[in-house]
Formats: sequence, C-alpha cells, structure tokens
Amino acid sequence: MKNTFGNHLSITLFGESHGPAIGAVLDGLAPGLAVNNQTITQWLTLRRPAGSIGTPRVEADEYQILSGMFEGKTTGTPLCITIPNTNTKSGDYKRNAARPGHADYTAFCKYHGFEDYRGGGHFSGRITAALVAAGAIVSEALAQKGIRIGTHILQCGSVIERHFENTEKDIASLTNESFPLLQPEYKDKMIAEIESAKAEKDSIGGIVETAVTGLPAGIGEPWFDSVESLLSHAIFSVPAVKGIEFGEGFGFANLKGSTANDLFTYQENAVITKTNHNGGINGGITNGMPLLFRSVMKPTPSIGKEQNTIDFIQQENTTLAIKGRHDPAIFHRACIVINAMTAITLYDILAGRFGTDWFTGENE
Repeated sequence: MKNTFGNHLSITLFGESHGPAIGAVLDGLAPGLAVNNQTITQWLTLRRPAGSIGTPRVEADEYQILSGMFEGKTTGTPLCITIPNTNTKSGDYKRNAARPGHADYTAFCKYHGFEDYRGGGHFSGRITAALVAAGAIVSEALAQKGIRIGTHILQCGSVIERHFENTEKDIASLTNESFPLLQPEYKDKMIAEIESAKAEKDSIGGIVETAVTGLPAGIGEPWFDSVESLLSHAIFSVPAVKGIEFGEGFGFANLKGSTANDLFTYQENAVITKTNHNGGINGGITNGMPLLFRSVMKPTPSIGKEQNTIDFIQQENTTLAIKGRHDPAIFHRACIVINAMTAITLYDILAGRFGTDWFTGENE
C-alpha cells in the first residue's frame, strides 16, 4: 500500500476525490529554494477545467503549505501542501456497479471494500492537483538551473499538429496556455472533435508531446534507472496515460540505422547531434540535446452511453449509464500534470547525480 515515488526527492500523495482535502508531501528539497506562489497558482489554473470541453466540477484550489517553508523559502524538511475539496456531489456515485474503464473493481479487490469509491476516490484525476502544486515548486528550482519543460497537444482524434522544432522557443510559447498548441490555428478543429464526442455522450483520446531543454549530458544510469525507465514510471502514474515513447519511439521500426543514428558534431566547442531521433538519450543517459517524449491518453472512461458491466456486490451482470460531472477529453488538462511529474523526476535524478545543494549553488 505505497503512494510514494522517488529516491533523492520523494513525493507522497494523499486524499480522495470527495474527501475533505487532497495533498502531497515533498521530501528531499534543498533548503533555500524560492517558493513562488504565483507559479503554483498559475499551474493549478492550467489544470482546472474550463468551457464546454471541461467538467462542470470546478474547484478553487486554494492551497495551503503546512510545513517545509519559512519566509518564502524551503527549509529542507518535508514540505506538505494541501488543497481542500469544496465542490463535490457524492450522491452521483454508488459502490456496486463497476464503471467500465475505471478502477472501481480493481480498487474493491485491492482494498477489500474499504476504499472511498466516491468520484473514484484515491484513483481520481482530482488528485493530480496535488501533483501539479508540488511540480510547480520543483519546476522553479529547475528553471534556476536553466532547465525548462513544456508539453503540447500533438493529436486530438484525427487532428494532428506539428512536433517540437525550435525547442526553446516552442516551450516558451506554451507557458500560460490552458489548451497548449504549437499551432494555435488547430484549436478550433480539436475542440470541435471533443464537442462532437460529448454530443454523442462519448469521449475522445489524444497524444501529448513533452520537451525538456537545459539538461546537462551524463544524467541517468544504464539499465534499471535509465532516464527513460524513471520517466516512464512517473508518467504512467498520471491517470489515463496508456503509452509513452521517446524520440522516434515506435517510428524506429520504419527506419534504418543510417537514418536513425544521430550524428555527433562540434558546434562552437559544444557537442551536439545533427538530428535528435533518440530524444536526447543514449544508453539511458542524457546527451545534452533536448529530451523528447510523447504520451498517449485514453478517452475519458466516464461516458453517458449505456454500457454492459457487473454489480460486484450482488455478483450479477447489469448495465450502467454514468451520471455526474465529467470531461469529454482529459489530455489538454493533463499537459501540466505531465510537466509536473517530469519536473519531480528530473529533480530526483539530478539530486542523485550532483547532490541536493546543487540546486542552490551551495556545492559549486
């Protein structure tokens, strides 16, 4: 029964969707890091639903930092952040029917019926608000070392936009976007796809693409703690993620070695590669080029169409048309969640390589 991730920096999540509050504990932050409340608020806003393509459940996310911060700086002790739940409708949920695509049945099997099933309980996407708040704090520490993270919507249904090109400039363009696109002209087409699914009492999936710049070469371990391994572990923690690929990913199956290989060269006394098919990683270790990966998000499982399922209390077959307040698509809101998990993971890796004080320059 473990809800903690990380080694040199660990994050523990707590709370349930319809409980009094959710939250996170970050243990391993360097002392003296600036905690920027504006960044935390902005990141939570980017995760919050909005408009016709979001759930009507909108929380204020008025977070509170209970420990680990004093006079605007981290103390180095565990930092605990809580976010109250103030807009719940628990009457929409019943224990017995397993919602297809959800964790209702598996949670019942794991926790023997003692789980809080309201709104998905501890499995709800609501818990990602705590991840985002924690990630916002960590991202500021990374930014001070010149490391920046951005995620955009690459695909929504049949609509596909371009990949990262001028990576630093592209990341900067995504900073304050709640529907993050590199080509904003695709927004109306994507929203039309989402609204079409919603009109049919259905939902739709998508692919998001993440880039990281400023990482030094030499980060990561061969074999079991490769950068790909640790990031995959982290990203699969984000609800609805069902796949991840780095660089060309599955596209490598269509390439030959002469094309797939990224050729090294010196540019102004710096080592770069002429292409970046491998997504900035060789042998599980960063090579100094931008880190690139894509995550596929499944369609939101909460849909209004009637579906066959089971009543696992009465042990019989039944049907279910899900009621309540739900998103017809989740990938646009998940972009900032993936940024947060990426930040937390990279901080953990970097702290293992250089030590915690590297983030405040104490050991330089």
